[in-house]
Amino acid sequence: MIRSKVLGTGSFAPEMVLTNHDLEKMVDTDDDWIVERTGIRERRIADKDVASSDLAFEAAKRALKMADMKASHLDLIIVATVTPDMLFPATACILQAKLGARNAIAFDISAACSGFIFALATADNFIKTGAYKNALVVGTETLSKITDWTDRNTCVLFGDGAGAAIIGQSEDGRGIYSTHLHTNGKQGDLLFMPGGGSLHPATLHSIESRMHFIKMRGNETFKIAVRALEDVVNEALKCNGLRASDIDMVVPHQANLRIIQATAKRLGIPMDKVVVTLDRYGNTSAASIPIALDEAVRDGRIGPGKNVILEAFGGGLSWASALIKW
Repeated sequence: MIRSKVLGTGSFAPEMVLTNHDLEKMVDTDDDWIVERTGIRERRIADKDVASSDLAFEAAKRALKMADMKASHLDLIIVATVTPDMLFPATACILQAKLGARNAIAFDISAACSGFIFALATADNFIKTGAYKNALVVGTETLSKITDWTDRNTCVLFGDGAGAAIIGQSEDGRGIYSTHLHTNGKQGDLLFMPGGGSLHPATLHSIESRMHFIKMRGNETFKIAVRALEDVVNEALKCNGLRASDIDMVVPHQANLRIIQATAKRLGIPMDKVVVTLDRYGNTSAASIPIALDEAVRDGRIGPGKNVILEAFGGGLSWASALIKW
């Protein structure tokens, strides 16, 4: 059976750091309140002239370097983002041009915070069928550009960054064992941005109504997220005949520390097996899992033979998991 495996990872975040103390000067909030409710202490913010493709380009270069691969060897580029450079062309096409990946096809996926796993699953299936051999999967976001910096409930959450993975064919039995994807469009109004599309195109009214910023019903989203994440991890374990104790490392979407802790507790997985980066980056949506994954690969927590599970929950609503034998 042909499998796909991760050949290299990379990540990148802007230099500018926005701390909780900085936010205290912008909205009615404080460091203790933010840390207690989210676990976030700081986040990275892109310059106004920096686009999501710029962050993706830096992360992709680092992933290619780890994989010892040239961009010309890529057959496929998939970018997961809710903050594309523009509605079209796809940010993946812009990234293709920047990399000089002339032999690859390129397209975007929009699945919010679950986007990286959705993109990974897509690349995995292309590779397993033999259609392509080498894929670049990227999660990249400049959420600061769609964050309402007057809304104390949401502006404390989000940051900018990008993470990437090179996926290729596996010949040693290791790799992506399974991916599990779910959506529920009936609950899409829990986390969304109403403005900018064909339903509410940019007008004076949409701008004055602040429709071009993230809207979230946080308490309801929290409750659904914990249950959904527990279920989708158990789905992956059952599919592969494993128990929670067989997992060496969990790489969750970095939305909220309480969600991460509650999910780990319900699964019976100790927190020393969970990668946490949101204290330094905040919620970077589709970029959060690949950023955390790259950090754990580079510091040695994830290595050959380890059972790794990725899990995410986001707008759509969407939720997903991927089980990987590293």
